[in-house]
Amino acid sequence: MFSNADKRRILQAADSCTKPGEIGALMRREGVYSSSLSTWRRQREAADLAALAPVKRGPKADPHRAETLHIAQLTRERDNLKQRLDKALLVIDVQKKLAALLGNSMDATGELP
Repeated sequence: MFSNADKRRILQAADSCTKPGEIGALMRREGVYSSSLSTWRRQREAADLAALAPVKRGPKADPHRAETLHIAQLTRERDNLKQRLDKALLVIDVQKKLAALLGNSMDATGELP
């Protein structure tokens, strides 16, 4: 079993081989198969790409805080809807009183006959 440091060292030595047969001699000396070199290279490339990936900075999102913010948003929305309902009920009440003053009668649905 090879440690990560051994893998990096062997890959670096394999990458520096330029003459024919040098990689074969390196693999025999280190006791490594070519499939292991291929796998290690893929792992190294994947790690390099992962290191280049953008990392979200700042504090981690706290699910409790997100829940609290959502509750606060819903509370504000509920309060806004209550205000709109109160205004609508006031307008309806004024319309009923105006209709009564003018002598127009409204049925149960609030419609003029």
